[in-house]
Amino acid sequence: MGSFCLLRTRFLLRPLVPSAAMQRTYSLDVSPELVRNQAYIDGRWISAAADFPVLDPASGALIARVADCGPAEAKQAVDAAYKAFHTWKQQTAKERSDLLRRWYELMVKHKDELARIVTFECGKPLPEALGEVGYSAGFLEWYSEEARRCYGDVVPSPFRDRKILLLKQPVGVASIITPWNFPSAMITRKVGAALAAGCTVVVKPAEDTPLSALALAQLADQAGIPAGVFNVVPCSREKTPAVGEVLCTDPLVAKVSFTGSTATGKILLRHAADTVKKVSMELGGNAPFIVFNSADLDKAVAGAMGSKFRNTGQTCVCSNRFLVQSGVHDAFVEKLGVAMDAQLRMGHGAEPGVTQGPLINARAAEKVAHQVEDAVSRGARVLRGGKRGEGSYMEPTLLTGVTTEMLCTKEETFGPLLPVIRFNTESEALAIANATDVGLAGYFFSQDVSQIWRVAEALETGMVGVNEGLLSTPEAAFGGVKQSGLGSEGSKYGIQEYLHVKYMCFGGLEA
Repeated sequence: MGSFCLLRTRFLLRPLVPSAAMQRTYSLDVSPELVRNQAYIDGRWISAAADFPVLDPASGALIARVADCGPAEAKQAVDAAYKAFHTWKQQTAKERSDLLRRWYELMVKHKDELARIVTFECGKPLPEALGEVGYSAGFLEWYSEEARRCYGDVVPSPFRDRKILLLKQPVGVASIITPWNFPSAMITRKVGAALAAGCTVVVKPAEDTPLSALALAQLADQAGIPAGVFNVVPCSREKTPAVGEVLCTDPLVAKVSFTGSTATGKILLRHAADTVKKVSMELGGNAPFIVFNSADLDKAVAGAMGSKFRNTGQTCVCSNRFLVQSGVHDAFVEKLGVAMDAQLRMGHGAEPGVTQGPLINARAAEKVAHQVEDAVSRGARVLRGGKRGEGSYMEPTLLTGVTTEMLCTKEETFGPLLPVIRFNTESEALAIANATDVGLAGYFFSQDVSQIWRVAEALETGMVGVNEGLLSTPEAAFGGVKQSGLGSEGSKYGIQEYLHVKYMCFGGLEA
């Protein structure tokens, strides 16, 4: 036990005191027109009978009180979207494209203010929030272009008197249920595709982060998106089940798109099944990050830092289990510790130089701390961090001596914990990586071309990063396998989730 304490003292991250962030007052400093606190339904701002607080997770300070919508407001939004669908789908692809482009341009114009909203409601450091807003706007830009590419098919007919056509048509009203960790991008990734296809939407943002969704509604209104096409129904945690049930069961809703936990996704799937809705879901992950003996270790460390500590470890594609081959294990861990010391600084996301903000709430921090305690009790060693901070802060933590029996390898952490497992052979690494019922993303570093092909094809994930720790871009398909979800978002495939194929047989033609 004595050597363990010395090890922690020697390698602890440089002292960074988040208590300052808990005590200092930070100003949102955003134009009032972008900080909305009402629901946006049928082109109008609507109050509810009650409201709920939105808090800064870094300080616990109140940012705003937002309309706490219930089933009645959700139904009102669905009805508005259904009514608007019948005119929106009649607009030409060029007209929809132009409106999405205008919305994109307004996001770019207001990117700094939108980023501050992201930082204050979810804790993300401001440079990352700016990155998210750019990424978010990119989906509107991408789908403004894809709107004009929803091609159908003319199929050669086996009959002389008939023509066979396959038409692409919008499915109808789409319910969009989004998480708090990317409060802007998770909306535009879905809504951009839906609107480009000719669908209308009702968005239910996460209760922790409704302000980004409402700011997007304000800009959509300014862009000229017609009333009822884009609706936002915020609600508290207590009302979320009832609102979610309306959005997944109402017969006027044709499509449900959800990003969040696998457990919640299964509940929504059951709701949607009764009326056989089209469904796409991006659910939980447990991403492996494999470093083989042939890897460029400097690139592997850079990849690990980006993949693990972006948004303080709170992304669905964060690496969760780090598998390092024996020949490079010690060198990799040493380089990684040095990088953590040099690059990671905790504090309020609006503070210059901060790279690690708070977790979304104290429960999230407690989960990470519990995983650390479990791992240490089973023989893991803490080389960096390991301590809870005030409120919802958690020190970035590096563990070695980790085994597959520890909670941190079985559960999605969603926090700044980096557990390292030593392995000997490629087959052993693949067996560990694939021993999970989810499969969203996976990463590995190798300079062996044959190994790259073998491992990329063998990993049971929907996305693979080869010598790269950051995957996401609007041009690429985003989605998982196993219990990590259904369907794809982004890329040319994302818009297909909001279209159905209609077969038209044109007969009675003269031969």
